Formats: sequence, C-alpha cells, structure tokens
Amino acid sequence: MPGPILHIGATVMCSHGGQALPTAPSPRVLVSGMPITTIAVPYTVAGCAFAPPVGNGPCVTAQWVVGAVQVISEGQPVAILTGTAVCAPTGTPLLPVMAQMRVIAS
Repeated sequence: MPGPILHIGATVMCSHGGQALPTAPSPRVLVSGMPITTIAVPYTVAGCAFAPPVGNGPCVTAQWVVGAVQVISEGQPVAILTGTAVCAPTGTPLLPVMAQMRVIAS
C-alpha cells in the first residue's frame, strides 16, 4: 500500500505514547530537507508509559517489517507511513503519526 516516506523529522510513537527515533537515517536521500529511513534501521523508543508489574515492558526498540515495495535506498526498502513496525520487547506496533506528505512510495 503506498504511503508517505518517513524521514528523520517524522513523528513516530509506540502504542503507549513513547517517542520513536531512527538510529541511523539514510543520508543519501532527502525529503523535506531531511534524511529518510529504511526498514533495516532499528528505532529507539523513549518515554514508553507501559510498565507492567511483571512482564515485557516498556517498549525499548522497534523494527520495521513492512515498508515500500518498489522504492529502495542503499539496497533496503524505505520506511513508509502505512508500513508495519513491531516494538520490542512488547510486540506492539509503532504508530507513525506525522510525516512529510510530498513524496509517496509504493
């Protein structure tokens, strides 16, 4: 499914409200003047509010598992707003909230 390409300035959160940021954006491609991210790049999550008394929280990292099919950067599919990412250790999804809307990838 096509979607806007995620870049370093995109707002991405875990399901519990933590802020997710890419660890190493792809500097070869810029959108809105900022580097994009690919699905190979892990995200770090800070401020996750999920703190069960026993179990698998809070969210610490996340990894994209579904991104663009036809658009790649540095040999990897680009991360898109409509893609899918999973947080660790909780297994909950990342929620891209806001991204640039000019460049769409499918």
